[in-house]
Amino acid sequence: MKQQYMMDMTTGKPMKLMLSFTIPMLIGNIFQQLYNMVDSMIVGQFVSADALAAVGSTGSILFLLFSLGLGLSTGIGIITSQYYGAGSLLQVQKTITSSVYVLSTASLLMSLVGCIFANSILKAMNTPDGILDDAMMYLRVSCAGTLFMIAYNGISSILRALGDSKTPLMFLVLASFLNIGLDLLFVRVFHWRVFGVAFASILSQLIAALSSILFAICKHPYFKIPKGLWKPDRELMIKCLKIGTPVALQNSLISISCLALQRVVNEFKETVMSSYTAAGRFEQLVQQPFNSLGTAVATFTGQNIGANQMERVRKGFRCATLLCVLFSAAMLPVAFFGGTFIMRLFVDEPEVISIGARAIQITSLFYFPLGMIYVSRNVLNGAGDTLYAMGNGIFEVIGRVGFARPLTSIPFLGIWGIWITTGLTWTLTGSISCLRYASGKWKNKSVAHPTLVHQMDQKRNRP
Repeated sequence: MKQQYMMDMTTGKPMKLMLSFTIPMLIGNIFQQLYNMVDSMIVGQFVSADALAAVGSTGSILFLLFSLGLGLSTGIGIITSQYYGAGSLLQVQKTITSSVYVLSTASLLMSLVGCIFANSILKAMNTPDGILDDAMMYLRVSCAGTLFMIAYNGISSILRALGDSKTPLMFLVLASFLNIGLDLLFVRVFHWRVFGVAFASILSQLIAALSSILFAICKHPYFKIPKGLWKPDRELMIKCLKIGTPVALQNSLISISCLALQRVVNEFKETVMSSYTAAGRFEQLVQQPFNSLGTAVATFTGQNIGANQMERVRKGFRCATLLCVLFSAAMLPVAFFGGTFIMRLFVDEPEVISIGARAIQITSLFYFPLGMIYVSRNVLNGAGDTLYAMGNGIFEVIGRVGFARPLTSIPFLGIWGIWITTGLTWTLTGSISCLRYASGKWKNKSVAHPTLVHQMDQKRNRP
C-alpha cells in the first residue's frame, strides 16, 4: 500500500505529526477564505457597499443550509480515521462508498430548500428592502452549487482522515486562483455584479471537487474500490448519519446563533452591516490556524482511538493547546493594531472603516478561547463523542441570543455589544468544551474498536 498519500498518526511525536498535517491544511484554508475575502473586496470596491451588505447578509443563512452536508462530511471523516487507525482497509472503502449516497442526498435537499425559500428566509431575517434583490440572487446561485461544495468537502474529509492534507490543498489553491480570475471577469468585464461573484464561486468549487475526486481515484490506493463494494451498506450509512448528524446539528445551531446575531445587526444602519460583514471576513481568516489545527486534532484523535491508544490522545490535546497559545499570541497584535488597514482592503467609506477597525480590536482579545473551541471540540469529535456536539451548539445559541440584545441596549456600548457578544460566546463555549474533555466521557465513544472491526471484516469476507 503506497504511503505517500497517507499519514499514520498512531506512531511518532504528536507535535511533529500535527504540524506536518496542520501546515498544508492552513495554507488550504487560507486560500479558501481568500476567495471569500476576494468576493467581498470586489463587491465592496467595484460594485457598492450596499452590495457588500447584501452578500454579508446571506453568510449565516448559507452556513445553516450547508451545515448538514458539512456535518455529515465530518462524521464520515471521523469513521474513516477510526477504521484506518484500526487497520481495516475494507471498512474504510465501505465508508467511502456509503458517503457517496449520504452526501448526494443531503446536497440535493439543501439546494432545493435554499433556492425555493430564499426570499422568505431573507425577509424573516429583516433584510433591508434596498439590498433584498441582490441578497436573494447571491443566495439562490450559491445554493444551486451546493453539490460541488459538499462533494469537495466530503472527499477532502476522507483524505484528511487518512492523513493526507496535501491533496485537497493542491486543488483548492488551483480553484482559489481560478475564482479570483472569474470574479474579475464576471464583475469588471461582464458587469454581472453580485450574480457574477456567486457564479465564479460555484464554478471554482466544481473544479476543486472534480479534480480531487479524479486524482484520488487514479492515485490513492484506498479509492481503488472493487465493484462489489458499491452496493449501499445500510449499517455504515446509519453510522455516517449517527456520527455526522449531531455535528450537523451543532453547525446548524451555531448558524442559528449567528442568524440571531445577524438579525440584531440588521436593525442598525447599512454602515454597521457593511462593517460587520467586512470584519467577519477577516475573522474567518483569523480562525483558519485554529480550524486547521482542529482538523489535525480530529484526525490524530480518530486514528489513535481506533488503535486504542488513549494516552496518545491526551498527549495530542496538550500539544494542540500549546499551539493554540502560540497562534493566539501571533495573531493578536496584527488584528489589534492593523484593523484600519484591514478594513481598507474591503471598503473605502470612512465610517465603515472606523467601525470595522474597532470591531476587529474587540474580538482580537478573545482569540485564545476561540482556539480552544477548535481544540477541545475536535478531540471530542475525533473520539466519536459527537452527541455532545449538539450541546456545544446549544451553548453558542445561548451565548449569542442571550448576550446580543442586552449588550446592544446598553447606551455606552450600543453597536459594540455586537462584537462583545461574539467574544463572550467564544469564551463560554470554549470553557464548557474543555470541561467536557476533562470529564473523560469521550473515551468509550469509538465506532471502531479493534476487536469489533476484526469481527466485521471476518464476517464480510465469508463466502
